Amino acid sequence: MPQSVPSLPRRVARMLRTSLFAQVACALVLGILVGKLWPDVATDLQPLGDGFTRLIKTIISPLVFCVVVVGIAKAGDLKAFGRIGLKALIWFEVASTLALLIGLLAANIVQPGSGMNVDPATLDTSAVDAKTGGGSLPSTTEFVVNALPTSFIGAFAENSLLQVLILACLVGAALLHLGHTKVPQVLPAIEQAQEIIFAIVGFVMRLAPIAVFGAMAVLIGQYGLGVIETYAKLIILCYAAAALFIALLAVALKVVTGLSLWKFLRYIREEMLLALGTASTESVMPRVMQKLRKAGARDDAVGLVLPTGYSFNLDGASLYLSIGTLFISQAVGVDLSLGQQITVVLVLMLTSKGMAGIPGSAFLALSATASSLGAIPAGAVALLLGVDRIMDSMRVVTNLLGNCVAVFAVSRWEGALDIERAKKVLNGEHTSGQEEDEESLGLGVPDASDASDASDEAKEAAVRPGAHAAVGTAPTSQGLPDSAVPAQSAAKESAPEAH
Repeated sequence: MPQSVPSLPRRVARMLRTSLFAQVACALVLGILVGKLWPDVATDLQPLGDGFTRLIKTIISPLVFCVVVVGIAKAGDLKAFGRIGLKALIWFEVASTLALLIGLLAANIVQPGSGMNVDPATLDTSAVDAKTGGGSLPSTTEFVVNALPTSFIGAFAENSLLQVLILACLVGAALLHLGHTKVPQVLPAIEQAQEIIFAIVGFVMRLAPIAVFGAMAVLIGQYGLGVIETYAKLIILCYAAAALFIALLAVALKVVTGLSLWKFLRYIREEMLLALGTASTESVMPRVMQKLRKAGARDDAVGLVLPTGYSFNLDGASLYLSIGTLFISQAVGVDLSLGQQITVVLVLMLTSKGMAGIPGSAFLALSATASSLGAIPAGAVALLLGVDRIMDSMRVVTNLLGNCVAVFAVSRWEGALDIERAKKVLNGEHTSGQEEDEESLGLGVPDASDASDASDEAKEAAVRPGAHAAVGTAPTSQGLPDSAVPAQSAAKESAPEAH
C-alpha cells in the first residue's frame, strides 16, 4: 500500500522547524504587522536586531583571517593570490562605475525630483548631523593609511576587514616561506579554528528570525508605510535601476562562467532574506563565504574577493548615490550640466570606496559631492532622510549579489573555480562533502520533534501490510558523532546477515 501523506498542518510545522527561509519569511511578515499595529512597542525591539548583528560581527574578522591564511597556504602560490587581488580591484572599479552611470542615466530620464521646488532654507540640517555623528569620509591618503594595521590584536578588536586581510596575507606568506616542516602545527590549528568559527555561525544563525522580526518592526514603527507614498517616484526609480544592474550582472556571470544568477539567488535565498530583514550584508557574510566555497570557488579567492568587496564594491550604494545626487539637485531647482555630472561620477568613484563601516556614510558621501560641485546646498541632503532606510533593501541586495558575482568571475578568470561542481550545487545536486558543510552551518540537522515525527510515521507503517521490512531497517548515522560512524559501519559489516 502507498505510504500515507503527512497532513498539511504537519508539513507546515515541519517546514517552520527545518527551513530557515520559512522562519525568516514569517518573522518578516510578523515584524511588519507589529510595526504597523503597535508602532510604540515596535521601537523598543531595536536590541533584537542589534544584538544579532553584534554576534555576527564578532565572527567576521577571525573567519576572514582563517579562510585567507588557509587559502594562501593551500594554494602554495603567493603570486596567484596577488593576481586575484589585482583582478578583483579591476572588476570592482568597472562594476561600481557602471552602477554610477546607470544611476545618472536613470535620474536624467525620469527626473524624480523635478517639480518639488524645495527651499533649502526650510530644511532641518541638524538631523543630518545626528545621522552622521558629525563625522567625515576619509581622504584617499587616510583611507590607504587606515588600511594598514598598527596592532595585530587591534585589527581584530576594531573589526577592520582591510587590516585583517593584510595581516592574513602576511601570515599566509610567512607559512609559505617557512614551509610545513618548520611550522607543522600552525596550519592545522588555523584550519581547526576555522571549523570552530563555522560551528559558532551555525549557533548564531538560529537567532536570525528573531533579529529579522525586531529589525522590521522597528523600521515600520519608526517610518510607517506613508513614506513610500511620498517618495514613490524616487523609490521605484532606484529599485528599477537596481533591477537593470542585476540583470546586467546575470548576463556578465553567464558570459564569464556559464552559471545562472537566478539559480545562485535561489541557492542563497535564506541569506538574501536575512540580509533584507536586517538591512545588513555583514549579517550573512560568514554563511555566504561558506556557500561560495561549497559552490566550487577556491578558498583564497573567496577569502580575498568577498571581504575586499565589502569596502571597494558597493554597487547598490553607487546607484543610490548617483540617483540621490540628481534627485536633490532637481528638487531644489538646480540644473547640473554634463561637466558637473561627470564630476559627480568622479567624486563618487572616490568617496564610495571609503564608506564601509562609517555611520551615515551615504549622507557624508552626498554632502561631499554637493560641496565639490558648489551648486547644490549641502543642507539639501536632508531631503533623503525620510527615504534612506527604505533604500537599504535595494542597496543590500545589489551589494551582496555584486560581490558574489565578483567572486565567481574573478575565480573563473584566475582558474580558481570548479565549474562542474558549481553547476551541480546550483542545480540542487548534492556533491561530496555537502552534507557535512550544511551541518556545520546548522542546516539539515534534525531536532527531537523531527525524530518524533519519524517515529510516528514508522509506527503507522508498522500496522500496514507489507511494512515489516521498513520497521526492521537499521537507523542511519545522521546526528551521530563522526567517531561513531565508522564504528557503526564496521559493526554492520562484521555482523552476520539475519534471514
